[in-house]
Amino acid sequence: MQDYTKLNVWQKAHALTLSIYNITTVFPKSEAFGITSQMRRAAFSIPANVAEGCGRGTNRELRQFLYIAVGSASELDYYLLLARDLGILPPKQFPVLKARITEVRRMLAGLIESINTAASQTSN
Repeated sequence: MQDYTKLNVWQKAHALTLSIYNITTVFPKSEAFGITSQMRRAAFSIPANVAEGCGRGTNRELRQFLYIAVGSASELDYYLLLARDLGILPPKQFPVLKARITEVRRMLAGLIESINTAASQTSN
């Protein structure tokens, strides 16, 4: 078990989640149970799955939750695109948030790869 709050990827994902919550406050009230809710759920799922994986007993379980976090990041990426295309996301925010999602996905992939590498070295 490790302290997830010390992981850079968790810190970035948490900051991204806070940004998504702030950005979606300006979305139309008619979207409260639509894209606003979906974007927020996908966003907080990323750091939540990192945290849950860190609380598990094995690297195999951690890796499983990291893959789920990657999926949530991809889902958020789509919702961001949808919000842009619907005209409800401030235009200047799209490239900034898109870059942050991409960064978190890359960091998750790197952490997964390091877990895979460590597992292959211990099995040799």
